[in-house]
Amino acid sequence: MTVTFAFLHHLAFVAIFVALSIEMILLRQPLTLENARRLQLYDGVYGVAAGAVLIVGSLRVYYFEKGWHYYLANHAFLTKIGIFLIVGLVSIIPTMEFLRWRKDTQAGNAPTVDPAKIARIRKIVHWELVGLMLMLFFAAWMARGAFR
Repeated sequence: MTVTFAFLHHLAFVAIFVALSIEMILLRQPLTLENARRLQLYDGVYGVAAGAVLIVGSLRVYYFEKGWHYYLANHAFLTKIGIFLIVGLVSIIPTMEFLRWRKDTQAGNAPTVDPAKIARIRKIVHWELVGLMLMLFFAAWMARGAFR
């Protein structure tokens, strides 16, 4: 059972990384109706995958792994969770922008967005990806029993 939950946890994390990578690629292209719809879709995939990481990770901590006492005493784990929360909070900014486009995309129109706003969203997505890589670093550090 532990292996299954570890696999699901890692799979959801990879889905987050892939969704954000696709968003980054789409944000470098012209904002067409098709690209706007794709950004909305992949942002939804990102949200579902982040929820899965949180739920499956919580189940692993409380029921299938070493127990919450171990994890709450592990600085690498706490750092990883802190980064996850920061990335999650920052991700609200692009999500709100993509949700603003819903009326236009449902009407079959490409949204009209200031290029400076697209550039800011692209920077946010870039830093979200950096945050994910830092999470991987702390997960590896935690797995080696270090940073306690």
